[in-house]
Amino acid sequence: MPNAKVLGEKQAIVAALSQRLKSSQSGLFIDYKGITVAEDNELRTQLRQSGIEYTVIKNTLCRRAIDEVGLSEVDPVLNGTTSLATTEGDPIIPFRVINDYAKKMGADKFNLKAAYLEGKVLNESEIAELSALSSKDALYSVVLGTMLAPITYLAVVLGQIAEQKGAPPAGSAPADEPAADESAAAATAAE
Repeated sequence: MPNAKVLGEKQAIVAALSQRLKSSQSGLFIDYKGITVAEDNELRTQLRQSGIEYTVIKNTLCRRAIDEVGLSEVDPVLNGTTSLATTEGDPIIPFRVINDYAKKMGADKFNLKAAYLEGKVLNESEIAELSALSSKDALYSVVLGTMLAPITYLAVVLGQIAEQKGAPPAGSAPADEPAADESAAAATAAE
C-alpha cells in the first residue's frame, strides 16, 4: 500500500492526464523503444515547433486516465514504452509529424500504437488517411479555391463577352462623355 504522499502524487498525475486528454483535439500513443537521446530531442523539437505536447507516460496511470475520459479501447496497447503526443490546435499535424518521424526511424525503433481524434479512437486505416492529409489551413485553401473557381470563370466569360460586343472595359468612362475630371476643370475655367 503506497503512502498518502505517493498516492496523492499519482492521483494528481492521473487528473492532469485526464484533463489533457479531454481538452486535446487529437492524440497519439507511441512506442519509442530504441531511439537515441539525440533522436528523441530532435522529435521533441519538431513537435514543440508544431504546438504538440509530447511526454513519456506510465501505462498504469494512463489506463486510469483513459478510462475516465472514455478512451478505454486504447487499453490493450498500453504496454512497454509509451509516450503521448497531443494537441489542442490543428488535429492533423501530430499525425503527419509522427508518421514522417516513424518512416525516418523505422518500425523497429518507433511506431504508433493507437490514436484518437476528437474523442474517437481510430483504426489503422483512419490513422493512415489522416497521416497523408495536409494541414487544416491547406485543406481550407483547397475548399476556398474550389468555391471561388466558378465565380472566377464567370467573371472571365463576362469579360470576354463584353470585349466581343465592343463595350468598354469595366471601370472606364464611356468614350462620348467627358471624364469627370475634365468636366470639373471646364466648369472651373468658365467661372
